[in-house]
Amino acid sequence: MLAKKMIRDIKNHKIQFISIFLMAFLGIYVFVGFGAESFGFVETAGEYYNETNLADGWIYASNLNGDFQDDVNSLSLTKDSERQLVVNSIADFDNNPDITLHFLEDEDISKFYLVKGSEFNLSDGEGVWLDTRFADAKNLTVGDNITFEFNGIEVEKEIKGLGYSPEHLYQTSDSSMIPDYNKMGFAYMSYKAFPMDEVPYNVLLVKYDGNSSAYEKQLDNDLDRDYSSFLPRAQHPSFAEFQDETEQHQMMTDVIPLIFIIISMLTLLTTMTRIINSQRTQIGVLKALGFKNRTIMFHYISYGFWMVLAGTILGFILGPITLPQIMFDEMSSLYSIPNWIVGFDMSFIIVSVLMVGLSAVISYLACRNIVNESPSSAIRPKVPKITTTGFIERFSFWKKSSFNVRWNYRDAKRNKFRSLMSIVGVLACTLIIVASFGCMDGFDEMKEWSYEDINHYSSKLVLEENATQSQIDNIVEEVDGERFMESSIEIKANDIKKSGVITVLDDNELYTPTDDNKNPINISDNEISISKKMAQLLDVKVGDTVKWHIMDSDKWVSTKIDNIHSDPTSQGIILTKEKLDDLGLNYTETSIISSQDVKDNYTGVKTVFSMDSLTDSWDEMMESSMSIIYLLAAFAAILSVIVLYNLGLLSFTEIKREFATLKVLGFKSSHLRKLLLTQNLWFTTIGFLIGVPLGRETLQYLWGTMGDSFYLKATISIKTLVITFLITYVVSILVNLMFSGKIKKLNMVESLKDNE
Repeated sequence: MLAKKMIRDIKNHKIQFISIFLMAFLGIYVFVGFGAESFGFVETAGEYYNETNLADGWIYASNLNGDFQDDVNSLSLTKDSERQLVVNSIADFDNNPDITLHFLEDEDISKFYLVKGSEFNLSDGEGVWLDTRFADAKNLTVGDNITFEFNGIEVEKEIKGLGYSPEHLYQTSDSSMIPDYNKMGFAYMSYKAFPMDEVPYNVLLVKYDGNSSAYEKQLDNDLDRDYSSFLPRAQHPSFAEFQDETEQHQMMTDVIPLIFIIISMLTLLTTMTRIINSQRTQIGVLKALGFKNRTIMFHYISYGFWMVLAGTILGFILGPITLPQIMFDEMSSLYSIPNWIVGFDMSFIIVSVLMVGLSAVISYLACRNIVNESPSSAIRPKVPKITTTGFIERFSFWKKSSFNVRWNYRDAKRNKFRSLMSIVGVLACTLIIVASFGCMDGFDEMKEWSYEDINHYSSKLVLEENATQSQIDNIVEEVDGERFMESSIEIKANDIKKSGVITVLDDNELYTPTDDNKNPINISDNEISISKKMAQLLDVKVGDTVKWHIMDSDKWVSTKIDNIHSDPTSQGIILTKEKLDDLGLNYTETSIISSQDVKDNYTGVKTVFSMDSLTDSWDEMMESSMSIIYLLAAFAAILSVIVLYNLGLLSFTEIKREFATLKVLGFKSSHLRKLLLTQNLWFTTIGFLIGVPLGRETLQYLWGTMGDSFYLKATISIKTLVITFLITYVVSILVNLMFSGKIKKLNMVESLKDNE
């Protein structure tokens, strides 16, 4: 009998129960779906790195001989090591793609991951194992021949296999910020494939115990031989980029979905409280008929329990099936991984069980007071709340206020929890929308800051390493260009070491360092400026000293920080050519920047790319991040509709008798609609005003997870504020309009006699 009653009640309150189901579904769907994606990142990389035995670190040295390797192997923390010769080459194609060649002495560390062809063979001096994505871009397959040129040497080899490399999980070309596999790739060959008898190995891949800091200290203290640099796994460009991406997704998973779940539970509490309060008389009748308190309690607990259970199960199933695939499709264009794994974590089950358990607890809390009353007391209508004159009502302006204002204020005061829930619902939706669209603003701001405020050139000509000074001078004259030096560096301070970029200025007008407010700053000939993000990472300030060296050079220098600049995409130090000379370091032009749109090829130029190509590649790179933002914004809008409609319906149900009384007293339906609209707008405004700054704080937290390369302060544009305002207020007004018909059709006699 009670089961039939429950089915009838669900039909009678179907909108409320559908909203309970949808909110439970949406909360778990977002939490488990995004969680499966972010944990999938971790499991995908972990399995891939374990299977390929990715190196723990890389030691760079010129002409790395066997004695050096023996010395490294003799260190107590070293477990294993392998030598490689890694060189940059040009493949024999019309567009001169860059191919990183690896000549291997052994094949146990950072192994080639085969997807097609024969396994890598150290005894094969005639074969090459090629990047499968480059091969696809060039329509190459196993059995084809390919020619590489490096250091004046040309080698032609037969493709024996296609696959991936854990060291090239993420890679970009000089002419693009995103992977362009038509212009770049990598290849693995045996040391026997090297055209000379003696292989000048320059990289030692090491596996070691302990952390990277301890191992580097042992290298410095116990290793008698010099080496150029040591690169731990965490600072390897490919590993670091994917790690940053993983952390970004994990942070979004930790913050945003939990907001959905919290709002779902709070709305469930409000809904079940109102539904059970509306069943007060029926509970009294059931008690009078002899039903035990435990039976009645179980009956009403099951209302929310089954709806939440159904929504939770559906969200738990559909979340991992749909959301990760959307993101993996985007990520596969940026990262070269053979297989993507949908992740799993026990938190998915724990949160789902907690959500279902909380629904039972909430339903219990909502009905325990009524169930514990006597039958005669429960059958009677609930005694109306006694209201007293509040602080605001004592002021003289209160009597001058309109009936609309006074009625809504007193109604909100009588129903504080419902009012609070309405505000919290709007606040949460506003927060998510602001954070989502704020991310879009941030990406646009980064683009404008980097490619308009800092870089003013139209073309950038990347020079070949062997370009002669006469060639460079000729190119500068031809394109009316400016010489420019950018190199990778390692920088240390406070026992912290980071990789960055050194930018050397030579009276440049097409490149302008900026401060935190994007205003141009001048760096004099005796100053060294560090980027603000790098200063934060190293925990240094103006006046402190840092040590750094240019990659491929073993000369470390100590310099005092004279200035701090801000850059959204490049972190490191900036100094002038004169300051570099004072430090005893050579100024080596790496590129030429020009205000002209250069299209001609020049001898000594590796590649030419325009500002348009840079901004286009930026937009493509951001597309992968935008997918998750669009999804969050869409889910926030859906949640906003569900929460506001559900709360609006509950509000209307609660004040139905008051509205009927007002209609009897002569108030028109239009006036009553205005009363309801005013209250909705009050709550929406309060939620909006609180949600915007909280959304900004959430956005700032998310920007802090963008990795070591990116820096940005959270700002909310007028466009985002307008969009958030429109979404929030349009939904609020539409919800109000949905109840206009209910007010017109309100049965005054039935509503007034409900309590009887």
